Amino acid sequence: MSDYSDLYQQARDAATKAYAPYSGFRVGAVVVADDGRTFAGCNVENAAYGSGICAEGNAISTAAAAGVRKIGAVVIACLDAGECYPCGNCRQLMREFSVDTVVVQDGSGSLRTHEFAEILPHSFGPDSLEGKNG
Repeated sequence: MSDYSDLYQQARDAATKAYAPYSGFRVGAVVVADDGRTFAGCNVENAAYGSGICAEGNAISTAAAAGVRKIGAVVIACLDAGECYPCGNCRQLMREFSVDTVVVQDGSGSLRTHEFAEILPHSFGPDSLEGKNG
């Protein structure tokens, strides 16, 4: 898939539903499963800051609950920033589901498409544990 504009709009729509009373930083994400199904998520903050969830984690968790185990792409939109990349925790979560492509907005508002290895080089994943559990 090379044109992510429709998915990006879905991510922006999800961002409008974000619960961000503390930071005011609204993020939406859409994940695309290998079978083509899409799942949206938004960030949900909490007064106990560490208890919040990022948009990417929300969307991936929703996909996982539907049985998805391989995600082809994650598309991220921020309403309150010019450039928006996933945090380290979300990058590791994406690694767990073998994400191929990450799409973000850059400072000019254009979409940038990255291969996952580009945003998390030398990652640690399930294959790193092969032969360690037996």
